Amino acid sequence: MFAPSLVAEATPTSTAPRRLLVGVTGGIAAYKTADLVSSLVQRGDEVVVAMTDAAQRFVGATTFSSLTGREVLTSQWSSHEGLTSPHVHFATWCQCMLIAPCTMDMLAQLATGRTNDPVALLVGAIDRSTTPVLLSPSMNATMLSQPATQRNIDVLRKDGFTIIEPSEGWQACRTDGDGRMPEPTQLAAAIDESLSR
Repeated sequence: MFAPSLVAEATPTSTAPRRLLVGVTGGIAAYKTADLVSSLVQRGDEVVVAMTDAAQRFVGATTFSSLTGREVLTSQWSSHEGLTSPHVHFATWCQCMLIAPCTMDMLAQLATGRTNDPVALLVGAIDRSTTPVLLSPSMNATMLSQPATQRNIDVLRKDGFTIIEPSEGWQACRTDGDGRMPEPTQLAAAIDESLSR
């Protein structure tokens, strides 16, 4: 678990490019994920992005494709870069996966093992005993405090996921509260920490 206020600005941990998967789900904080992906690529990381349908309503796949120079995974039913099973390929290729924002719905999917979109399908194919999967819950404070959400977060922690604690602050619902996605530098630092273990 990472306290956002304690996470220092991220710097690359090695000269070799790191292989990262970034999952984007349907929340307004997806705009911050574009900034994160840009900074990861600029520091030399290889990044592949997967998006849910809902995520594409907030930020287009073309944005992430332009930032990474790679095709974005937007469907679990089509081939990707010539691969017939891209979820298996990228699950074994990556050294770390981050889902940011990780919505209430995605938390529920992962806690129950459902894989009905490309982001959850990738997670289902990752061996979490060797590859860290980080989740950055991001939602309205009321949604975050729901008993079902808290149960799902507890289940996911027990299942070996790393939960990046949400920040408190101004939200899209025009209120201050818990549930805000941490800043890109804090997410990058969480990736660095998970890969240094």
